[in-house]
Amino acid sequence: MKVKTTPRFDRCIKKLLANEKASLNDAVRVLLSQPMAGIAKKGDLQGVLVYKYKHNQQVLLLAYTIDTANQCLILLGHGTHENFYRDLKHN
Repeated sequence: MKVKTTPRFDRCIKKLLANEKASLNDAVRVLLSQPMAGIAKKGDLQGVLVYKYKHNQQVLLLAYTIDTANQCLILLGHGTHENFYRDLKHN
């Protein structure tokens, strides 16, 4: 399965430190092995899954979709819970 990113996701990870990127990479590896590990959202975010993981006692969210036709995992957003879903709706 391939991994693709959106411009919003690229902007989010540009600001991360090396150890934060390592935690994010571990979370992506989990999703590659278990694509349905995230929680499916309803309403405006239907079709989006959100995977929660911890980095230094802080819970971070990783939003993604699965493109079954092209066998792709598309990463949409990353961040803390504060304003995460609101910002995800606007893109």
